[in-house]
Amino acid sequence: MTKTSFDAERTYGDDKFTAVEVDRSDRMKVVCGYFEPGQFIPVHAPASDVAIHVRSGTGLVRDGDDEHRVEPGDVVVVDADTDRGIRAGEDSRLEALLVTSPPPTDAEHEPVREGLRTNDFEPKNS
Repeated sequence: MTKTSFDAERTYGDDKFTAVEVDRSDRMKVVCGYFEPGQFIPVHAPASDVAIHVRSGTGLVRDGDDEHRVEPGDVVVVDADTDRGIRAGEDSRLEALLVTSPPPTDAEHEPVREGLRTNDFEPKNS
């Protein structure tokens, strides 16, 4: 069993969002995500489902061609192979729990790395 809290794991990065991996198995990955205002996870489409629970702050979640505003208490689920990304609002930090199943591969996260390198929410190879 893994037990922790958002308070215990809280870490913010100046340049990009912080993902603190809480647990991982072959079937699932659980991450606490911490975003300064405007920080994001670039749009990508891995072959895994993701459930996102917003703990605090506001932002948006990309689901295919749609963008959904999110706030504390919201739960969003995006199906596998669907373009998705998360961006914190410009006026507040965002904290969210992200559960992916199965965990994305390293290759599937290349658009995330590229988007972070180029500071682009929608990298060209997403």
